[in-house]
Amino acid sequence: MSDHVDILLYGLGAIGSFYAFILSIPPQVQLSVVCRSNYEAVKARGLQITSENHGQHTITPVQVLRDPSEAGKTFDYIVCAHKAIDQDAVPKRLAPAVGPNTTLVIIQNGVGNEDPFRASFPNNTILSCVTWVGATQASPGVIKHTKSEDMQIGLFPNTSLDSSREQQRLQAFARLLTEGKTVFQVVPNVQIQRWEKVVWNAAWNSLTSMTLLSTHDWLNSSEDATPMTRQLMREVIDVARACHVPLEYDLIDRLNAKILAMPPIGSSMRTDVENGRPLEVDVILGTPVRRAKEKGIQVPVLQTLYTVMRGIDMRMRNQ
Repeated sequence: MSDHVDILLYGLGAIGSFYAFILSIPPQVQLSVVCRSNYEAVKARGLQITSENHGQHTITPVQVLRDPSEAGKTFDYIVCAHKAIDQDAVPKRLAPAVGPNTTLVIIQNGVGNEDPFRASFPNNTILSCVTWVGATQASPGVIKHTKSEDMQIGLFPNTSLDSSREQQRLQAFARLLTEGKTVFQVVPNVQIQRWEKVVWNAAWNSLTSMTLLSTHDWLNSSEDATPMTRQLMREVIDVARACHVPLEYDLIDRLNAKILAMPPIGSSMRTDVENGRPLEVDVILGTPVRRAKEKGIQVPVLQTLYTVMRGIDMRMRNQ
């Protein structure tokens, strides 16, 4: 690896933009970004972020691209922060930018996100990340970030690669995050944090999207709302445990206490419904449903929500 670090940020929504800012801070980083709807704005004015933690900044990437193939080179790190929609199609788009020493960093909601990347790039290191960041894109290329900022990061195992080399790449990326002064933890089994967040997202994303209610309004909508929500969370935990991810059932109490301690909120998926955008249904609900079927586990609430949310997603895609 040369003295500089070439990073491609794929997916410049609110969360991707926040981490583009963080990764632009280390002086050795040369940052390129792949944009969609905000391409013209970022190309013309850079990426503007106002953060309650970090202040106000404008980031000027080395390259602003519509497609990874336009870069004309491979990268040390490709950070995938796009919405996890049509996940199987993404590795093909990234392939021109992936070299033998490229590390793929996946910052997304859901479980099973890594599988298409591992299938396409069996000999590349994959880092899997779970983030809790409060950020919105107020207008194209203009990001508002609250104080909410945390991420867990770990290796997605690959028994065919040298473990010491894998650890070196994990630690090298962690050093960049440290230089960027963001909050994160390197964890031994990031699938625990992935499934914990899916327990959260399976409940609040789907229920607020189906009802267009806030979390608190949903819970207060009937005497059955809270028991149903708890049953849904329990079913997702059942699936995680069957997949050898050691979640405990007291997570249900902790997540419900957390949501009740917060102001009423919607969810990113509800915002997508309100704006007629495709939804991250598959990685949040679909993968747990498929894993449940593989393990012979009954998940009636989860299965019902997945079926209904697929219908809503179809309506979003056909508008």
